[in-house]
Amino acid sequence: MTQVGKNSLDTRSTLKVGGKSYAYYSLKKAAEKIGDVARLPFSMKVLLENLLRFEDAGFTVSLGDVQAIADWLKSPVTGKEIQYRPGRVLLQDFTGVPCVVDLAAMRDAIKALGGDTHKINPQVPVHLVIDHSVMVDEFGTPKAFENNVALEYQRNAERYDFLKWGSKSLDNFSAVPPGTGICHQVNLEHIAQGVWSSEDQDGNLVAYPDTCVGTDSHTTMVNGLGVLGWGVGGIEAEAAMLGQPISMLIPEVVGFKFTGRLAEGVTATDLVLTCTQMLRAKGVVGRFVEYFGPGLASLSLADRATLANMAPEYGATCGFFGIDDKTLEYMALTGRSEEQLALVEAYAREQGLWADPANEDPVFTDTLELDLGTVVPSLAGPRRPQDKVALPQVDELFNEDLKTLYGKASARRCAVDGAEHDVGDGDVVIAAITSCTNTSNPDVMIAAGLVARKAHAKGLKPKPWVKTSLAPGSQVVTDYLIKAGLQADLNAIGFDLVGYGCTTCIGNSGPLAEPISNAINKNDIVAASVLSGNRNFEGRVSPDVRANFLASPPLVVAYALRGTVTEDMIDTPIGQDQAGADVFLKDIWPTNDEIAKVRAAAIDRSMFEARYADVYKGDEHWRKLVVEGSDTYSWRAGSTYIANPPYFEGMTMDPVPVVDIVDAKPLAILGDSVTTDHISPAGSIKADSPAGEYLLSHQVARSDFNSYGSRRGNHEVMMRGTFANIRIKNEMVPGVEGGMTKYNGEVMPIYDAAMKHKQDGTPLVVIAGKEYGTGSSRDWAAKGTILLGVRAVIVESFERIHRSNLVGMGVLPLQFKDGDTRASLKLTGDDSFTIHGLAELAPGQDVEVEVTRATGEAFTFSAKCRIDTANEMEYYLHGGILQYVLRKLAA
Repeated sequence: MTQVGKNSLDTRSTLKVGGKSYAYYSLKKAAEKIGDVARLPFSMKVLLENLLRFEDAGFTVSLGDVQAIADWLKSPVTGKEIQYRPGRVLLQDFTGVPCVVDLAAMRDAIKALGGDTHKINPQVPVHLVIDHSVMVDEFGTPKAFENNVALEYQRNAERYDFLKWGSKSLDNFSAVPPGTGICHQVNLEHIAQGVWSSEDQDGNLVAYPDTCVGTDSHTTMVNGLGVLGWGVGGIEAEAAMLGQPISMLIPEVVGFKFTGRLAEGVTATDLVLTCTQMLRAKGVVGRFVEYFGPGLASLSLADRATLANMAPEYGATCGFFGIDDKTLEYMALTGRSEEQLALVEAYAREQGLWADPANEDPVFTDTLELDLGTVVPSLAGPRRPQDKVALPQVDELFNEDLKTLYGKASARRCAVDGAEHDVGDGDVVIAAITSCTNTSNPDVMIAAGLVARKAHAKGLKPKPWVKTSLAPGSQVVTDYLIKAGLQADLNAIGFDLVGYGCTTCIGNSGPLAEPISNAINKNDIVAASVLSGNRNFEGRVSPDVRANFLASPPLVVAYALRGTVTEDMIDTPIGQDQAGADVFLKDIWPTNDEIAKVRAAAIDRSMFEARYADVYKGDEHWRKLVVEGSDTYSWRAGSTYIANPPYFEGMTMDPVPVVDIVDAKPLAILGDSVTTDHISPAGSIKADSPAGEYLLSHQVARSDFNSYGSRRGNHEVMMRGTFANIRIKNEMVPGVEGGMTKYNGEVMPIYDAAMKHKQDGTPLVVIAGKEYGTGSSRDWAAKGTILLGVRAVIVESFERIHRSNLVGMGVLPLQFKDGDTRASLKLTGDDSFTIHGLAELAPGQDVEVEVTRATGEAFTFSAKCRIDTANEMEYYLHGGILQYVLRKLAA
């Protein structure tokens, strides 16, 4: 059931499609009263419809909010706060487990406050797809998939048991079992409907744009289907589930115009890496991006989804596409009903959401343009997705990086114990076809298969030091690779199926062979990975790998064969064939025509219908988990996976007044581009880390540590893992990598120092540079921050999701002003920081920060409060968004 407002504009109308009548909220009718909206960007029209549908006082949406969207055409900039209500929520297991933990804890808390536990139930559809937990333990064998799944269940049985409890105990909550696919690909291929419909309070069918938020930053992938969606932190998603609006500023929208068409041999991966570099240079953090122009006609829906997927990497809230014939073709191929297709087309045309090249271009805040014909084969790396490099220059870049990034005068090689080969700087030790970004695109997957076929025919094999893996985001990928005969070729050169999940892209690359790992670490080798993912941040892919390059799937195969990034991939042979003749990349690269012919013969609608017919049923492992639903969860004493979090301890109906920050000490002083991976890593747990020591003290064997991502349901592990990335650099301890800091002059782990400061009653701050919180939506980067005792984070600029998460956990985000930086102000770990007036803060106001040196010298600097909206201020004053929502529901 969908709730709707009373709508004083009287825009409710009727749309008849295929014998059914749907109520809808007409943008044309609204235009008669608020002014023409025809040239609004499509994404803004979706926001406008959302406001129209909920416009009345009971939903905190006013006529002024609706008018502000229309007025945006006159001045297309951000500013006014609106309340947006997404139609549904998408979760994955790494972020979904803490969400369900929080909901279970809220049921306990509302019961303690005398409220109704049934109020802690999703009010909108929630789909959780279990995709982040499978690891690449085994590879290169026919049994790899089967054995990796068995290990996944062995490690994660308690987590999966808990998620199954959630699916049986919460309304509107569906869990897609492990081994099905990656959440964004499942969303694109099955869950998303383009136009959603549900009954209102009176039993009438209401049609409205399909919209969602997800607890994974790449929720934006569904923008390629014309579905407005983006990533949020788990805490914000929980509030949306419970019927709370998302408070946001009306965004700026940057138009990205495409002309021309991609050249022969150029992939959608090359295109998205090019666009990511361009958009980062443009600066689109907190903005919407919308693609338009004649070049769109040459891009498939899968190409568009690839572009939409990497919106977090280029910094945008979303990367949106309008609906057109390509949308309907894709929906038909992937098994949507004829009735749904008719509704999507009729609704999109009626509401002005249909992308017609004959129409005048929308109005945008700003634009940039790309001739698709200028895109060239590329990689991005070795540390950031926006650092694109053309294929012929990869070797030059890496060899230069050895000096500038890693401080090496020249490349180094070393023998591998017990093997007849050696490894050296720049050798590719991981080659992974991974991630929904690219495995959702049949053209690049077929291209990878064809490269494998041609290489296999010439007798080429991956180098012996390369760990190869194939982890598609959908079971349908396996179906068409097998039907085309390409899976056999991929198997022949080591790319056997290892699982259906994020794997290497999320850091679940699994261990390297021990001799390889030992050789790398004992000799300080800068090893490389090449992966078809969307992220290559430091310390993310593998603790043994320092240089990571994003590439298309066919290039992943090529680099597995070549084995290094230190030599030219174009003019240097990849290897020799059976006759000893040199084989070059051009000899095994498929033509566009070859790819198209395989696609046409190998993919059909029946594959999608069969795979998604029983998508919630799961395999035999899932079906063996017998769980009963219950009103509240029975927490297991001593569990190191699922624990009742401390957020609601001692909570009353009245919020505790926010107190000023007085004489706070820095916990960490960090540089630019600090990612959420740096703040809250998802990968392996070191035995000598605070988290590892905690697990050992609870009788968890090192072999059963699993990963930080899998233990996000336990706050004790996660707070110990905050700022624990092996590559993070705290300027308070120069020359040291890893989560270390100083307490009273003594160097120690950040967690240990935070606990000593907490015992002293000393509040903490974190100081950093530009783009703080780059990367994923993980709310634990904010949860861990507050649990360590950090009251404020002061930086040069924030990434969108992490700033929101900090506010949602009651941490004050402050932004340097007037060109000030930590360096210009000479801030050190010996300084103390005081901030007054927090109980009277207003959104966006200037705040005076008093700094006292160890010598007693004092000065102040001005910072901007990055609590951006009135709603966010309410959350902050309540101690966080969950406390705010809980009090509201309990009342």
